Amino acid sequence: MGGLKLPQVPARISRWLGLGLLSLLAACASTPRRPPPDIAHPPLRPTPVTPVQPPKPTTAALAGVRAGPAIESLGLTAESARGALAAFRLSCPALVRRADPSELTRQGDWTAVCADAMTRLDVDGPDFFARWFETAVIGDGASFATGYYEPEIMGSRTPYPGYDTPIYRRPPDLVDAEFTANPNGPTGRKQRGRMQDGQLVPYYDRAAIDAGALAGQGLEIAWARDPIEFFFLQIQGSGRLLQPDGTVMRIGYDGQNGREYLAIGRSMRDRGLLGPNQLSMQGVMAGLRAQPDGGRAIMEEDKSYIFFREVVGPGPLGALGVQVVGHVSVAADPKFIPLGAPLFLTMDRAEASGIWVAQDTGGAIKGANRFDTFWGAGQSARTIAGGMSARGRALLLLPKGTVARLRAMGDGEASAQR
Repeated sequence: MGGLKLPQVPARISRWLGLGLLSLLAACASTPRRPPPDIAHPPLRPTPVTPVQPPKPTTAALAGVRAGPAIESLGLTAESARGALAAFRLSCPALVRRADPSELTRQGDWTAVCADAMTRLDVDGPDFFARWFETAVIGDGASFATGYYEPEIMGSRTPYPGYDTPIYRRPPDLVDAEFTANPNGPTGRKQRGRMQDGQLVPYYDRAAIDAGALAGQGLEIAWARDPIEFFFLQIQGSGRLLQPDGTVMRIGYDGQNGREYLAIGRSMRDRGLLGPNQLSMQGVMAGLRAQPDGGRAIMEEDKSYIFFREVVGPGPLGALGVQVVGHVSVAADPKFIPLGAPLFLTMDRAEASGIWVAQDTGGAIKGANRFDTFWGAGQSARTIAGGMSARGRALLLLPKGTVARLRAMGDGEASAQR
């Protein structure tokens, strides 16, 4: 096949085209090219760096301790100091033998204090605290306090028409085990659950227990009439059952299923089920009763479940095994407050201000300067505790010389590191 023939180009035109092409190439080589606007590189911006938050201290000693004002400056009244001294006396037998997880005190630190409290029963309250104690600030001292009380709800020791909510004692298959990620390493934190096929698995949560996971095992110690009232009795940790025959059965804490606690009030508020002024026990109860299922689904979002035992004799009992007293006892985190120690609160709620004694603990009471004030039993206690939300400052009362010893230990460690 023949090819297409192109017309001949004169020599001078060919040379002219060549020169023009060279000039064009030179111009392209010397002039920087700009990318089209749609593919131009955006200006470089520094990558934001999230600041690394230091780990939260796990004990009071790590949170930092400094001296507070003199006891005499607190303005202790004879009545309040007398009530706190009586509660302190009850705590002394446990206080002198318990190890202190807060790392603030040693067992011997309380011996002389408790001996004086137990032998001199006519001692004046304010003088006693001024003689033996000094104040200390843990961390920044900023305190938050809620309230709890001993509820009275309708209940029956035996099955009775209309009393359909079982109250269980601690199940025998609920176990505590040391948990560690490395089986060959040291033991770690305790984990609660049940054994299944040789493995520790989480214990039944509230929804499973409500659905009958523990039914038919003879674990019922009583039955409650109102599931919402019983739910809040579980939050309080103890209570009184007013029985159909007029007698009273007192029940106390007998363990927890190890599952996480959820404050359902905040969850309801976030979903618009509570107004801005309804975040109290009374408001949450009303919000639950307004739900089509009586609030069961919302309550079951809190997977924590409390078991009970019958309490005979004085009560209710706190974590120290002694009776907690209204307007005197508080629940605290034992990693930050030695259980049995007195403390002084200055709060934006007058009812919560004054001298208290740490005699109890609580699942939601964690961290430095977090307290749950106890208000006793009855309607007045229910009203105060249900609406208690106070902020202010906390002072811990420690045996004299404790702060100086802790400071000396800290200075010694710092010198060793240098």
